[in-house]
Amino acid sequence: MPQPLIRPARADEYDEVARVWMESWVSTGLEDASNFLLAKLRARIPMEVEKGWSLYVADDDGVLAAMLALHLPERYLDQSFVLPAYQSNGLGRRLLAFTRQQMPDEIWLRCVRENEKAWRWYEREGFVFEKEEIEPKVGFMMKYYRWKKGR
Repeated sequence: MPQPLIRPARADEYDEVARVWMESWVSTGLEDASNFLLAKLRARIPMEVEKGWSLYVADDDGVLAAMLALHLPERYLDQSFVLPAYQSNGLGRRLLAFTRQQMPDEIWLRCVRENEKAWRWYEREGFVFEKEEIEPKVGFMMKYYRWKKGR
């Protein structure tokens, strides 16, 4: 069975990207699905793209299985979310490998402290904890990580 294709997202897919983002975020147990959350994510996507996101999706023959948002000039992995049905099948690792192709020398990211599964995975993938601080926009304590080539 072919793996989902990682490709740039199209503007006509932003609503579906928001749904993928919400379903994956909700799977962490940190928030419940709601029309309000979906609307907030739908509004945020074009705003973030305008501010510099390079937005990608993992396309499984027309089904969006994941979303990935990068700020390439800042070497920042902003968002990486995989639909629950596609989790634990190596897609997250493929998205990270793709990210390392885009930013081969250094990558910064942050994770919600309570999303232990995510930040432990990044630590196993070679990311080093840098600091922890509250993110006022979302109200969560964030753990900041950095990966450097050759470290």
